[in-house]
Amino acid sequence: MTDNKFTIISGNDVEVWIKENKEKIIEIIKKTYCLFSDGMVTNPDSYFLRFPDSDKNRIIALPASIEHGNKVAGIKWVSSFPDNIQHGLNRASAVVILNDRNTGYPIACIEGSQISSARTATSAIIGAEYLHQEKRCDQLAVIGTGLISFSIVEYLYNTGWKIENIVVSDLSETNAAKFISYCKQKLGIEAKYLDTTDAISQSDLIIFATSAVSPHIVDPALFSHNPTVLHISLRDLSTDIILKAENYVDDISHAVKAHTSLHLTAEETRDTKFIKGSISDLIRGKVKPDKTKLRIYSPFGMGMLDIAVAENIYSDLKDISGITISDFHPLPVMR
Repeated sequence: MTDNKFTIISGNDVEVWIKENKEKIIEIIKKTYCLFSDGMVTNPDSYFLRFPDSDKNRIIALPASIEHGNKVAGIKWVSSFPDNIQHGLNRASAVVILNDRNTGYPIACIEGSQISSARTATSAIIGAEYLHQEKRCDQLAVIGTGLISFSIVEYLYNTGWKIENIVVSDLSETNAAKFISYCKQKLGIEAKYLDTTDAISQSDLIIFATSAVSPHIVDPALFSHNPTVLHISLRDLSTDIILKAENYVDDISHAVKAHTSLHLTAEETRDTKFIKGSISDLIRGKVKPDKTKLRIYSPFGMGMLDIAVAENIYSDLKDISGITISDFHPLPVMR
């Protein structure tokens, strides 16, 4: 039975936990994908709150329930306001609320933007692990130079990838320069700026992590060298490029909605046969990628991943850090 406690875990504590548990997070994400495939996770559609004065700003609710092990339910509430960057703020901010699975009582509020970037980065490198030749690439292209991109690059390096060169491209050369400097300061990595066309056509592993709301990369010839593409921002690529590729997703029903590139392709073709398989299919060896073809991984970003990581953070930290309010919930009216 739930007691009356409610725990708040701050961004500082979350940051430390993530840095100390990168390999554990990879296993959490892989396990959660497989549990979802086995029907042990409930992951409804995400809900988008949009605003009449902007087509860029949005706040998204991602609920999920994990029906295995330490059963838990919860929701991530994450905002994306791209213009924040111009004011020295992060584009994304978030919290994760966890609920006791037996009573439904909220039991924790955990800073969520770092969980979100960590699980997104982890999902990306899991895709790369199964779609790329080996844990190495001659040139990594980073299209969009925000926190998500940096997290993916950091995870690649910290999990043993050998990367010969990094090139970056962004609509803002200032942001790209900051990213290059950050890579040097934080990771000791040298990177250089290239325009988007050259970055794509010259790289064998490509990350898209932009704030694009519609396809802006339209020429399939840019991918004629058949790279691995981690299409994290979901809306960058034209239907012609999608149809040229082997496509992999976290879940088909989630991937073909909200005007993603896959959604637009499904509307155009009136089916989803262009999607070869899911990440759990790759993990379990049910599908094998053809590495002589363009391979695109487009993970929609399922709330179950945030809940799974947040539950592990809560279990590890609830008694040693954070703020616990002992009488958070009201007592029952009828006792």
